Amino acid sequence: MLFKKGWGYMDKFIVSARKYRPQTFDTVVGQSHITTTLKNAIRHNQLAHAFLFCGPRGVGKTTCARILAKTINCEHQTNEGEACNKCQSCISFNEGTSMNIHELDAASNNSVDDIRTLVDQVRFAPQAGKYKVYIIDEVHMLSSSAFNAFLKTLEEPPPYAIFILATTEKHKILPTILSRCQIFDFKRITNNDTVVHLQEICEKEEIKAEKAALQVIAQKSEGCMRDALSIMDKIVSFTNGKLTYQNTLEHLKTS
Repeated sequence: MLFKKGWGYMDKFIVSARKYRPQTFDTVVGQSHITTTLKNAIRHNQLAHAFLFCGPRGVGKTTCARILAKTINCEHQTNEGEACNKCQSCISFNEGTSMNIHELDAASNNSVDDIRTLVDQVRFAPQAGKYKVYIIDEVHMLSSSAFNAFLKTLEEPPPYAIFILATTEKHKILPTILSRCQIFDFKRITNNDTVVHLQEICEKEEIKAEKAALQVIAQKSEGCMRDALSIMDKIVSFTNGKLTYQNTLEHLKTS
């Protein structure tokens, strides 16, 4: 959120989920069991060619996919397996101009033609950087013919191609796809982790927030950080930047 100091009026509003989207593994909230494993795989050069990120919505699957894509192409990785965020590759990733990351939303692009277009792209090696990364969100929405068209590429990918599939419904994925992926199960974010993260954002944005109000938001979001940030944004805009237990309850009753 970008607001004028004092919250008199909005300058240029950016929703918190976008403004505070993690840029490194260490800033991902509540998924350390996954981020630690990914960092170790990067450090020891033991990357799988296909990953399946499973779990509830809004808990960091796509965020981790993007961080992984950026980190494995970083020109100056840290000793901890993190991206430097300073090299040309990292800058292009952060600005959304990198040619090495391709995202497909299978919820709306689930036909066999959509997958064939993606498979055609895979044939071309990256012009810069080590890897081309293909993120397929809501992969369970692919049609059976699209899955079959994708299977051969997943079985025999070129060495520079990494596939990251994300889904909220792992049980709908074909066993032949599951067997070719390294599977990571994301979990709901705890209320405590959510409250701590919201507190950090409130401090940065100079928002006055009662801890009890943030606890209510965390409970309402049910482990989905994106929902928690969205709820907080709405209440902040209605209350001129002051989150109290009372006005938070009132807002949630009427929304």
